[in-house]
Amino acid sequence: MTNAWRLAEFEEIRELGTGAQGRVVLARHRRAGTPVAIKYLECGEGDREAIERLRQEAMLLGKVSDPHVVRLYSFVVGEQGAALVMEAINGVSLKEILARHGALSPEAALTVLKGSLLGLAAAHAVGVVHRDYKPANVVVRADGLSKLIDFGVATLAGAGSRSGTPAYMAPEQWAGHPATPATDVYAATCVFFECITGSKPFSADNAAALMHRHLTAPVPVEAVPEPLRPLLARGMAKDAAHRPPGAAAFVTELEEAASAAYGADWEQRGIRALAAGAAALAALFPLAAGLIPTAAGAGTAGAGAGAAGVAGAGSAGTAGAGMSGAAAGAAGAGSAGGAGAAAAAGASAAGGAAAGGSAIAATAGTGLLATAGAKVTAAVAGTVLAIGAGTTAVVVAGGDDGPAVPAAQNVAVRTPTLPERVIELGGGQRLIVEGAQYVQISGHSDSAVQQRVNAALRSPLDTAIEGAQRFVRENPEMGRPGPGGDCQGASLSAKAVPGLRNGRLVSVRYELKGGWVCNTDYITDWVSTVTVALDTGKALALSDMFAPATLTQAGLDGLWRRFPKPTPTPDGLLEPCRPPARLRPADLRPVSGGFATPVVVGFTDAAMTLSVSTDEGAAGCIPVTLSVPHDRVRDLLRPEFAAMLAGRAPTPSRS
Repeated sequence: MTNAWRLAEFEEIRELGTGAQGRVVLARHRRAGTPVAIKYLECGEGDREAIERLRQEAMLLGKVSDPHVVRLYSFVVGEQGAALVMEAINGVSLKEILARHGALSPEAALTVLKGSLLGLAAAHAVGVVHRDYKPANVVVRADGLSKLIDFGVATLAGAGSRSGTPAYMAPEQWAGHPATPATDVYAATCVFFECITGSKPFSADNAAALMHRHLTAPVPVEAVPEPLRPLLARGMAKDAAHRPPGAAAFVTELEEAASAAYGADWEQRGIRALAAGAAALAALFPLAAGLIPTAAGAGTAGAGAGAAGVAGAGSAGTAGAGMSGAAAGAAGAGSAGGAGAAAAAGASAAGGAAAGGSAIAATAGTGLLATAGAKVTAAVAGTVLAIGAGTTAVVVAGGDDGPAVPAAQNVAVRTPTLPERVIELGGGQRLIVEGAQYVQISGHSDSAVQQRVNAALRSPLDTAIEGAQRFVRENPEMGRPGPGGDCQGASLSAKAVPGLRNGRLVSVRYELKGGWVCNTDYITDWVSTVTVALDTGKALALSDMFAPATLTQAGLDGLWRRFPKPTPTPDGLLEPCRPPARLRPADLRPVSGGFATPVVVGFTDAAMTLSVSTDEGAAGCIPVTLSVPHDRVRDLLRPEFAAMLAGRAPTPSRS
């Protein structure tokens, strides 16, 4: 590959792989020292179609922002070929973990499946189906976090072909039918089976026989523990209509089954097991010590610590090699791995990539990835835009990355009211939107970003209007004029309550009310919230705000304990909603088939809020908003979000 095309501003460290679509290399930005992965495609006669496929891959990746999906910084096209510049994930493929360690524990397998489903759900939300989910396309970091890579055959949902890997292809792929989110659910469940058993669900001597088994053979549920069999049967149903409709829906089913079978802390145990498995293979990490210079002595110290950690007795010895000192202590609690704990401490101090990858570098603050941070997008984008004549670049980086020090925005907030609107739903049904407030800002330094911010701030009201229309249509008794002419149909109103506004973030709470049947007490009150980053205009998801461990059942239990609860009131119509005894992951997602979320997160200038819009036992209730000061929950947040919450420039998350 000595004559292969290279981006001049990057120093190539080594080749990570070569395939039908091109080659992937580990590289370093010559000026900033930022580590990246670059996927090259040489351009020869007849290769323009391949270049176009790569461009499509870039556009698809650029639409997805999720901790479980590899980030794309830029896409470059030149006379010699094209290149994708992506984050360098310091970890090892799930394929390698399975090959070296064999089957995983049920908790670890469930953790892999959940992480992948969350990443796939983010892709599905923008209309993207991966279509080639397999162990080789899942990378596990030393802290146990898994990320999806290689959207090389990804396509906008609905486009059909047989692209994919036969062992994991859904029946509809074999038949050449359009791919849907349920196609990815099938593949993810096949990999889940392989994680638990160490074998693929179906095997055969030739492609025709393998296709026949995927199309007709019973799902081998008896090979997995009994509590997990319903998940396997649902996820691998032959008919896509019988599977969960998408990855997000499957996450809810998974969490309920996992908690019932393995306890509330199943995910924490799974993360520790994955971290141990990945750390034991730290020598295979792309950013292993010695490949890229770090602070003086760090690489040597890190490598030594990693070796000691793997050699240490008990689970703490293995896990300690790949985690920060604190994380290793948690992983090895109760076991005899003193050597592992010591190794983790040494690795943390050294910041050696071999011993701890990104987790260690982030802790030490002196390793390679400690400098990547906010420079990544600015440095990489600046490079590709200045390569020279005959070269074009599309910068698609977004999400967590941005300018090194984004300016605070001193914006003004107002709450206009939508004009009254009568929406005819057909069949004599109608919805009247009246008194519906929403929030808008002005004074942002970038008009395009301001437009995105305002769209995001209004989105809860738009979603409520769409959901209310669907709800009325599905219930024939709703939305009809009442006797006497005083009521002309169902109604929807909204009160917008501005919250946090600190130059980095704007947060809003919407208090919504729906009246569904004229001259009755059939009324629903619920709350919706949105928190928007002022530098990008992005509405932040829970995964953008909370540390991964916080969103597990055990983590939510800890969060819930920090919120003071009101004194319960008797059941009854329109009494205050009673907070649930336990906050579950499913409570933070919209109700299946509905448009309201039982518990939503918001922020004021001084506090985090949880608004409860459900009551276990009452016929109807008025939402209740609980609050706790920022300082009481700061340790449960992502560091970059905690910085924004305090009004500081975000510190990008490390990978």
